[in-house]
Amino acid sequence: MIDTKTISVYDARDEDYAKLNEKLYELPELEEFAVQLPAGGRVLDLGCGPGQYAGKLAAWGYEVDATDASAKMVARAASHSGVTAWQARFDELDVVGVYDGVWANFSLLHIRKAELPGVLARIRRAGKPGMTLHVAVKLGEGEGPDAIGRFYAYYGANELTGLLQEAGFSIVTRRFGEGAGLSGETAKHVSMLCRG
Repeated sequence: MIDTKTISVYDARDEDYAKLNEKLYELPELEEFAVQLPAGGRVLDLGCGPGQYAGKLAAWGYEVDATDASAKMVARAASHSGVTAWQARFDELDVVGVYDGVWANFSLLHIRKAELPGVLARIRRAGKPGMTLHVAVKLGEGEGPDAIGRFYAYYGANELTGLLQEAGFSIVTRRFGEGAGLSGETAKHVSMLCRG
């Protein structure tokens, strides 16, 4: 699952990362995600970072859980009103049929590609029938550390589509974009809205 070096980078630079994400860059995707949810539905922000999207969902009236492997990120997420946050890795997601939606925004790219099918299966089990899933990853090939030592797995859009479909999800929309992250590197990315 997420390696200790990646977690230590987020713990050490939690303030920088929170400031970088004060602007809700994926707000259009979040709005599109929320439209698919039942009023007051239960949502999991998986790999929540500082919890900016979890906080917005809670403000919109959803019941929001948030998990992250970084203790510093969990503390920031927990500070948002209406968000229940705790420290957990992706492989510790073991509930069944609980969530109306799962928001995995630039989080699943921190696990090895070989592990993604198993995590997607966990997400599918954690969701109710007809659940909504948002996934965003950086586009590219291969896997390995970025400029500041975080582990990344890069995907092609069709590659990710195939993995999601194999896990039982249908793709509703795909959005492409580009932006600079914590490392300062600019990268292209894709986000997908899915139904399970």
